[in-house]
Parts: sequence; structure tokens; C-alpha cells
Amino acid sequence: MVDSPRAVLFDIDGTILVTGGAGGAAWQRGFEELYGVDADVAEHTDAGMTDPEIAAVVFREVIGREGSAEERAKAIGCYLKHLPETVTESAGYRVMPGIEDLLDRLIDAGLLLGLVTGNIEAAAHIKLSRAGLNRFFSFGGYGSDSADRTEVTKAALGRGELVSGGTLEDGACIAVGDTPRDVEAGHGAGIKVVGVATGSYTVDQLRDVGADWALQTVEHNFPA
Repeated sequence: MVDSPRAVLFDIDGTILVTGGAGGAAWQRGFEELYGVDADVAEHTDAGMTDPEIAAVVFREVIGREGSAEERAKAIGCYLKHLPETVTESAGYRVMPGIEDLLDRLIDAGLLLGLVTGNIEAAAHIKLSRAGLNRFFSFGGYGSDSADRTEVTKAALGRGELVSGGTLEDGACIAVGDTPRDVEAGHGAGIKVVGVATGSYTVDQLRDVGADWALQTVEHNFPA
């Protein structure tokens, strides 16, 4: 890895911000509208899942069958329809400690910032928009690229190569995430990962799954 990264990829949920349950509420409203079922997404999914994975799990575990590709796509569309209102309404929406100051500092230092998230692209920008954070990110990889987090990370790196003019090779990019899935995906894509304990996992748990840096928050000892 180069001495200093030239780009940083950020996960969203649990890393940049929490929506206070807005995502789950939007899924719940979508499945209620389409199928008349009460889909409590938190009961059936794990942190770090991609949106396509969530749709598939809800079909399997709540509706009781495998949804077709067309049905899953329709469910994602209905989720997106409800997401702006649930994000706006959420009393628990908050940006994680130190995030905005860090993003400002990294931009001022000339680094490129990207997203690497299980959210489909439209959902990612809806969640970021309430806090005015879309302005920081020039590229990304999303759940709409793949249901697999490693492939999502590779998609982000590919777009970063285009935006940077081909300067992000040889470990010049690191990722930041709050779950073991984020760590595994970054390593699978060949980059190092900062684990932050602002989600459901502790510093020790993130270190144990191989995070190259494990921090309580991004406020101290961030490696860039």
C-alpha cells in the first residue's frame, strides 16, 4: 500500500449516518402496499446486507416463497417510493460523530471520496441528502451493481479509476465500514479497511475479523 491513500470509500448505514429506522419503515410500507404483509426487516436481515439481498430475504422469510426477479425489482421500486418520506420523518436520523469534519478535511487535502454501500444508488443519495452530504462523493459502488459486497467494492474502485484518471492503483484507496461484511468486501477487492465501531460491532470484533485499523469513531487516529 502507498504511504497515504488518494481516495477513501465510505459505507453509509452505521458508518456515515443512521436513519433511525427509516430504511426498515420504507421496506415495511412497500411490502404492505404490494402484498399486505407486515415485514419487519430488522427481524430478518443482518447489518451490511445489500438491498437486493434484503428483498430476497423478505420474500423468503416473510412471504414464504422465492420472489421472482420481477417481483423483487418491483419491491425495491416501492421501497424507494416510500424512502424519502420515512427519512424526512425519522426522529432518529443522525450523522455519526466526526464524519462531516473528516469529509471536509479529506476533501481539503485533495483526496477523492467515494461510496461503497449495500444501498441501491438512489437510496444511498436519498439517505445522504437530508444531511447535505452528497456533495462530498464523486463516485461509488452500490447494491444496484451487485448483491455481493465484494463486487460492489470492485465496482466502486472501477469508477474511482475513471474519475481519478487511473491514479488509484497499487492500494491507493482504502474503505471505511462498520461491519464484518465491509471488512471482508474490502479485502476481497484488494484494499485495506478501517473498521469503525459506530454500528452494531465493537472495536474488538472488527479487529478480530481483520480490519486493518479498528477505531471507536473516525475522530481519532484516522489513517488519512
